[in-house]
Order: sequence, then C-alpha cells, then structure tokens
Amino acid sequence: MTSTTVRPSRSEGSGSDFARLARTITDAGLLERRPGYYTLRITLVAGLYVGGWTALALVGDSWWTLAVAAGLAVVFGQVALVAHDVAHRQVFRRRRASETCGRIAGAGIGMGYGWWQDKHTRHHANPNNDELDPDLAPDLLVWSQEQARVATGLPRLIGRWQAYLFFPLLTLEGFNLHVSSGKALANRSLKQRKLDGALLFGHCAAYLAVLFWILPPGMAIAFIAVHQGLFGLYLGSLFAPNHKGMPILTHDDRPDFLRRQVLTSRNVNGGWFTDIALGGLNHQIEHHLFPSMPSPNLRKARVLVRHHCQELGVSYLETGLVASYRHALTSLHQAGAPLRLNRVHA
Repeated sequence: MTSTTVRPSRSEGSGSDFARLARTITDAGLLERRPGYYTLRITLVAGLYVGGWTALALVGDSWWTLAVAAGLAVVFGQVALVAHDVAHRQVFRRRRASETCGRIAGAGIGMGYGWWQDKHTRHHANPNNDELDPDLAPDLLVWSQEQARVATGLPRLIGRWQAYLFFPLLTLEGFNLHVSSGKALANRSLKQRKLDGALLFGHCAAYLAVLFWILPPGMAIAFIAVHQGLFGLYLGSLFAPNHKGMPILTHDDRPDFLRRQVLTSRNVNGGWFTDIALGGLNHQIEHHLFPSMPSPNLRKARVLVRHHCQELGVSYLETGLVASYRHALTSLHQAGAPLRLNRVHA
C-alpha cells in the first residue's frame, strides 16, 4: 500500500460538492432516526447476549460449552456494532442518552467506551491519513512502504510476512481491545475515566468469575481462548474491508471532505445478510460521509451517493467481500516489501 496524492476538484468550491449531496440526502429523509428499527435490533441483540450466558449455565461442565463460546463471539461482535451506531448518535439525538447506552454496550464486551470513541472520532476526521488516523499507527503491522522502511521491533519482524499472518493475528484483537481500553485509563485527559475503568474491570471480574464458577479451570481457559479468539477474528473482519488497501493520504494532500471520505473508503456488495453480518459497515462510503445516518438507511443512500460521485468523476469503489479481503492482503504484502528486500540484502 503506497501513499497516493489526492487533490480536490478545481471546478468546485470547497465543500460545495458535499453540500449539494447533503441537501439531496436530507430531502430524501435518510438522516431521520429509526426508533422502531433500533428498538427491535437492540432487543434482539440483548436477548441473544442473555441467551448465550444462559446456555453456558445450562450446558455446564461439558466441552459443548465451546460451541456456546463460538456463538457468544458473534453476539459480542453484534454488541460492538450496536455500540458503534450509538456512539455515532444514529440511535438517540441527545448526547447523554447516546453515552449511557454506549457505555452499557461497551461494558458488556469489555471495551472502554471513552477510549474507543476518541480513537474512532479521530479516524473519521482523517481516514487513511498516515499521520492523523490512529488506525494506521504501526503498532504491530506496517501499512505503507514508508512505515516499513523505518519500522523497528515487532512491526519490523512481522511486517515481512504480515499478509499471511493478518487473519491469525486478528484472533488476538479481542484481547487487544481489553488491554488497550485498560492502558487508556492512564490518560488523564480521557473523559469519564473513572467510570470507564470501573465498568471495564467490573466486566473482566464478572466474566472470569462466571466462567471459573461454572467450568473447571482447563475448560474455562479453553472457553476464553475460543470466545476471545473468534470475537477478535469477527471484529477485525468487520473493519478490514473498509479502508485497507485504499489510498493513504499524507500531510501534503488537501482533498475536500467528500473526496477525503470517498476515495479512502470501500463498499462491500451484498444483500440483507451482509448488512446484518457487517452491521451496515459494508456501506462504508455512505457511513463516512454521513456518520449519524441510521445504518438501515445507508443502502438507500448508496444509490444517491454513487450517482453524485459519477457526476463529479470521483472514483466510487465497490467490491465483493472476498475481493475486499484480497485487496487488503495484497496491500499488506506490498507494504512489507522493503522489509523482505532488506532481509535478502542482509
């Protein structure tokens, strides 16, 4: 994945292209709340969450609990998607209601809501910007050849073969979510730091207490490995198709808002099952343009956004799910090329 220069259109004033699209979207009523949809969705997800833990208690001391662990991994992913929509104020208009519901959902999966919201907000403001997008930080992987050339430590070691290791590493993403949430509590500028800390440690304590109370130690550890591993794999797979392999912006790039969001995002084709599995994030372009748009409206907005981009001559990328992963892995392999070259020369 290499840096790609993206320039704003000279034929349009700054922001005017997006303003015209925003009026069309607003006139179509696509920014209006969907209380019935979210009431049903949150009720179903909450029911599945309670049902999963109830199933664990009923199955008890049996290796069939690993099947329960796999099911709960999917449920945890769906809870994370609900937290995502709530954080973007797709569900509630008022901030307090959004934060309360978001923290409840975050506590249910062991995620620090304040840490994640801050990180995700910065990502939305500057997607795929090599300096400003926290999702491009080379903590473990390198996302561009420029990062590879200066990589040290684990990124340098892993970066050579990161395309092959990407999905196996995603099994650690659930654990990373908990660890990163905990580490963020040291940041005194984090809002509601004490509340987030109490919710995070309360989740971890309850999670471990329930498992080691119901299951013998070896089985409890196996449950944690399967549950957290599959949760991480699902969580990482939700976000991998969205921006990986798309152009990376540098500090020299000055695209307007519409182009900054559209040219760095990728949509994933599919029907209702894809919408449910990916929580609407398969309509990533529309979501980045209108973050507060309820996820069930994104599919309807897609037609209007795609037509608008075609009129402007702005590239609008859609692929299938498998193709999106292939593009992401190809990009990762290309990003690690300097590390493989250095090894050959050494």
